[in-house]
Amino acid sequence: MRRERAEIDDASTPRSRVSGTPLWLAVTLAVLFGLFYAYDVWEALGNLIGMSTLATHLEVGITGFGWFLLVLAIVLPLALFAGAFALGRRRGPLVQIAFYAVGLGVSAALSMDIIAAFTRWVPLA
Repeated sequence: MRRERAEIDDASTPRSRVSGTPLWLAVTLAVLFGLFYAYDVWEALGNLIGMSTLATHLEVGITGFGWFLLVLAIVLPLALFAGAFALGRRRGPLVQIAFYAVGLGVSAALSMDIIAAFTRWVPLA
């Protein structure tokens, strides 16, 4: 009986707030952390341009797997930011910060893995 009453009370209670974070704070967090993610993209773009230039000066080419890794390093931070934004958009500010911070950590770790894979496994053709 108590359980049924609790379910009825929960169902009849209107939800007054859709988001746990005010819009201005959510936008501020997204912009602030977006700058860090943008820096990761900028670094990856620099790696792509630098490796392409180096290969040209050495008169060799980059393999298909190498191009895949270089492009993956650009796309990865963008996808992680989009995921953190989507997962945290209806939650409180601390949870949003946690999602953005975890995404940055994952981005940094995977970027280092991509760089290591590129230097170890991608022979210049």
